[in-house]
Amino acid sequence: MKTLFCLLLAGLTLGACSSPPVHYYTLVAPSAPSGAAKEPVPFLIDVLPIGLPEQLDQAQLVVRQGASRVVMPDGERWAAPLGDELRQALSAELTSRLATRDVAGLVKPANQSVLQIKLQVRRLDFWPGEKLELEADWSLVMADAPGGAQLLCHGRFNEPATGSYPALVQAGQHALSVLAARVAADARGWARSPPSKCTG
Repeated sequence: MKTLFCLLLAGLTLGACSSPPVHYYTLVAPSAPSGAAKEPVPFLIDVLPIGLPEQLDQAQLVVRQGASRVVMPDGERWAAPLGDELRQALSAELTSRLATRDVAGLVKPANQSVLQIKLQVRRLDFWPGEKLELEADWSLVMADAPGGAQLLCHGRFNEPATGSYPALVQAGQHALSVLAARVAADARGWARSPPSKCTG
């Protein structure tokens, strides 16, 4: 009986050891964007929580297979909830490109203008070995502007990704960088002459 127990225990231990590893990914780029601003803008920013389709708000990567099938591989996960990953990545890019600070979650200073930035992701399609497609809307509103005037913009971004999951995530980082460049350009134009038109 003792021998049987030991064999069962050994089998369970080996089974646990043979479990596939879990890989965690982040959309936050490892360094400041190459398009970092030299001239600071005369306002702070408040990057609001990111809007996401419910089917994308998962711990695992959601990847496309064919025209109508998606899979969520157990071993390929986000380091934080996807909405948080997107907000952190966008905030890091914008604070660098605009040479300002993100005051999200903080008390807004009474003596400085704050630009609220809201991003709504419409599509975020990962195609393993092929590409990444990102479609999003964003709005810009000066928190202290009379009448609540705002700028509404839209963009589609495609990035090649010929490798596996790490390549897909790197494509996502690059797509967010390109999107952030558009948002930053819109923000500068808005600050100069609101209401301005969207760039791109």
